[in-house]
Amino acid sequence: MEKSLKNYNTFKMDVKAKYIFELTDFAMFPKILETIKKEDLPFVVLGQGSDVLFTEDYNGVVIINKLKGMEFSEDLNYYFVKLQAGENFHVAIETCMKRGIYGLENLALIPGTAGGAPIQNFGAYGVSFSDFCRYVEVLDLKDNKLDRIWAKDCDFGYRTSVFKSNPEFKNRYIVTAVELKIPKEWTPRTSYNVFKNKEFKTPKEIFDFVCQIRQEKLPNPKDIPNAGSFFKNPYVSKDVFEKLIQKFPTMPYFETNDAGEVKIAAGWLIDKAGCKGLKMGNAGTYEKQALVLVNYGDATPQEILQVAKFVQNKVQETFGVLLEPEVRIYGSTTECQVNQ
Repeated sequence: MEKSLKNYNTFKMDVKAKYIFELTDFAMFPKILETIKKEDLPFVVLGQGSDVLFTEDYNGVVIINKLKGMEFSEDLNYYFVKLQAGENFHVAIETCMKRGIYGLENLALIPGTAGGAPIQNFGAYGVSFSDFCRYVEVLDLKDNKLDRIWAKDCDFGYRTSVFKSNPEFKNRYIVTAVELKIPKEWTPRTSYNVFKNKEFKTPKEIFDFVCQIRQEKLPNPKDIPNAGSFFKNPYVSKDVFEKLIQKFPTMPYFETNDAGEVKIAAGWLIDKAGCKGLKMGNAGTYEKQALVLVNYGDATPQEILQVAKFVQNKVQETFGVLLEPEVRIYGSTTECQVNQ
């Protein structure tokens, strides 16, 4: 029986799925897997649905991962924090800080759950989930058992991982938990431009500052439906960067670990291409942060896609740079991309 996904995605797209299961206990897995295998259906696992856009009804199984629980341990140099996949990541950060475990504060208020963190390798203000990941616990659908995939085998990259890039992993594993490895010796991470000319003495000061910045720039999905940053910050070659910076000397950029590439700010590109505060029908870009696509009312998936394509084209026309979606986009059976 088809059910609406409107309350399971922060874009509030009123699309349907063939089956929706709210996973609150491991005992539910046999029934879910039986449904998938018996009808040979595709499946997708969501937490808060804060990084996804369904473009049409999904002819498969949607699993809402609500597994909860936190475990804490330590050795001489590190804290180890195990989070069940359904735990809200911001709440986990707050819990860690109350216990004197610091280091995650740059990731404050990122919407989403622990289960989504390794898939997207989400991050903010110079820090990524992969900086702290020890391992990802998964349910192996092939062998029907729990397993661990260590961080070194996750192929973490900018807003990606083996869980996102490898089709075999997508269809074989469901993330059930993650374990973080956090140094006991706290080192502030304040090299990002947003921290420039500011002094922070404690982790709490950084946490509060990051929360303030995010609340000022990003709309609350409860008020204006959105999925956060819709596009990734693009990486360009040094040659392309040199040409761009000569023509646009105020363009923000970030050095990377790859000497041959530079990361540039997608939000700035969209703004300078004239797309900040854009409104097309019931969809558009947020007036305070061009990187965020929003549902202004009863937007359809096609209206969101129309805005995304328009923004892509304007940025490419202006700067010669193609923006890639950070949000995961699903059609009726598979994950797909925005087509220009």
